[in-house]
Amino acid sequence: MPIFKGRDVDLYYEVKGEGKPLVFTHGASWDHEQWQPQVDFFSRRYQTVVWDVRGHGLSSLPDGKVNSEDFSRDLADLLNNLGIEKATLCGLSLGGHVSLQTAVRYPDKVAALVLIGTPFTNAFNWYERMFVPLNRWLSYLMPMSLSGKIQGKMLSKYNKSNQAYIEKAFRSIPHSNWVRIWDAVTRMDSTKDLDKIHCPTMLLQGESDTMIRRQQEYLRQRIANSSLRIIRNAHHATNMDNPNEVNEAIASFLTENEI
Repeated sequence: MPIFKGRDVDLYYEVKGEGKPLVFTHGASWDHEQWQPQVDFFSRRYQTVVWDVRGHGLSSLPDGKVNSEDFSRDLADLLNNLGIEKATLCGLSLGGHVSLQTAVRYPDKVAALVLIGTPFTNAFNWYERMFVPLNRWLSYLMPMSLSGKIQGKMLSKYNKSNQAYIEKAFRSIPHSNWVRIWDAVTRMDSTKDLDKIHCPTMLLQGESDTMIRRQQEYLRQRIANSSLRIIRNAHHATNMDNPNEVNEAIASFLTENEI
């Protein structure tokens, strides 16, 4: 089992294929298996890397308060360990935010960004400023199995198999770990850093993804050299809902930017 022993954490990862590196980072409460449709497609021409963010999947979580700054640092350390000088980073939701922050903090390591259903703050408007603290409080009270069932049902409209995967991923995280992880995730904020991103950036949004829709046009306006594309028949689990259209969009983006 491939494990990178970082500064204070063991990170699970998988590498497949050869060529220019594409690194995929999953959403909160999910794991590397989210990206199987993309690995199957892109590993024919690229070196694909998937990994589990600390506290998720097969990666460990140190004791104490979770610092979200460690997410991007872990990714940069993993790239160094794999001998990858520069990569295209692709992430969904939390994974997109981690990829975005990696481009801000380690710009020399990022050739391009693909941000799918990505928030850059959890306080974008009055609704988020009211709802996110409530959601953070509910994470203390709600069992992981129930959280997984609720999210799985909500995000399986276009792909029924999403529900089993989401529930399985949720159940793999101890509740005490999830409370600490979610507290850190919901406090991430990159509002003041968006103008520091200069690499080619593509934003992908599921047409039914109401969770992040309000932030996407703002991202497009604030990130130089960025574009926004809507993915049909897709909600927040965009890459699993409509993998063919997501794969085609990423492939076109890479070709247009000669990556």
